[in-house]
Amino acid sequence: MAQSVRAVQNVMYDTRTDLSISIREEVVPILQARLADSVDLFTQVRQAHWNVKGPHFMALYELFGKVAQIVEQHSDMLAERITALGARADGTARVVAVQSNLSEFPLDAADSLVYVAAVADKLALVGKALRASIALVAKFGDADTAALFTEISRAIDKQLWFLDAHLQAGR
Repeated sequence: MAQSVRAVQNVMYDTRTDLSISIREEVVPILQARLADSVDLFTQVRQAHWNVKGPHFMALYELFGKVAQIVEQHSDMLAERITALGARADGTARVVAVQSNLSEFPLDAADSLVYVAAVADKLALVGKALRASIALVAKFGDADTAALFTEISRAIDKQLWFLDAHLQAGR
């Protein structure tokens, strides 16, 4: 089953965008990969938001909630870009589970700083993938998608800074 999800080919629909079909066929899989990572990141940050415990509960609960909200907005932006390029955005749980590059969230963690570190690690991985994607789509001539990836990468880095500040306090 999982293999068939990964193997689904995206159909390109007619659009009036001036980007050629060959450019769009190169860019859409990159966008789809970042969408899968983003949707997975959203669910993992929500997991931390729902389950965090400890003396800094309220601050972390609110921080994780804000991070999840921002990541959800990014998912929507990525999906909209995919559809604007004439493709289908695939963000179901099953598709995302197969396509995401993120590892599983530590479900059994009891220490709130373990949750902070896990979310920070995931944000760092997503940021790294976004920066690599910027160069790829720019090479294909899609400046708008490169700009979108840049915008999202900056926002991810800002959230990463907030989480890193919690981890640096104990050093």
